[in-house]
Amino acid sequence: MGRLEGKVAIVTGGGRGLGRAMALALANEGARVTVAGRTKLALEEVVESIGKFRREARAVAMDVSDESSVNALIEGVVARYHR
Repeated sequence: MGRLEGKVAIVTGGGRGLGRAMALALANEGARVTVAGRTKLALEEVVESIGKFRREARAVAMDVSDESSVNALIEGVVARYHR
């Protein structure tokens, strides 16, 4: 059981670089992770890597510079995880 068991995380820019590393680290510690960013394929690769930890993860293609896109991301996470 990880230190973040039962927690939910959103990682923007999660398809590569620091965002990818943070998403993997959060999942490794037990968090359910929503990986968000512009490139769906890169996000799905991160979700596949998280699956190796047997943790729940999902990819959401979105643009953080678009307020409606950010709102939709947050609403989707809250609807899915009830927090």
